[in-house]
Amino acid sequence: MSFQAYLDKIEEKTGKTPRELVDEAHQRGYGAADVKAGTILDWLKADYELGRGHGMALVHVIKNGAQIGDKHVGTTGTHSDPSNMLWLDGKATNPALR
Repeated sequence: MSFQAYLDKIEEKTGKTPRELVDEAHQRGYGAADVKAGTILDWLKADYELGRGHGMALVHVIKNGAQIGDKHVGTTGTHSDPSNMLWLDGKATNPALR
């Protein structure tokens, strides 16, 4: 599953765009460098029933922003993403899907 696919699935499961969840996390103070991933995962599990895999994808975006490494960009594997910038504003508005 690509990184973007994880975020799209999170939106389907929670009804919130990744950006809305990132904003909520930052309002809770979870964007700070000293906040552990486990704290964020506990919140995502309790409030949104997200498992570890989906939660860790969101932890990355909360802590590091929408840019990802180039390792899987443009590859042919199952983890391939078309860009190193993730779309956070909802699957329905993603220009790459139009």
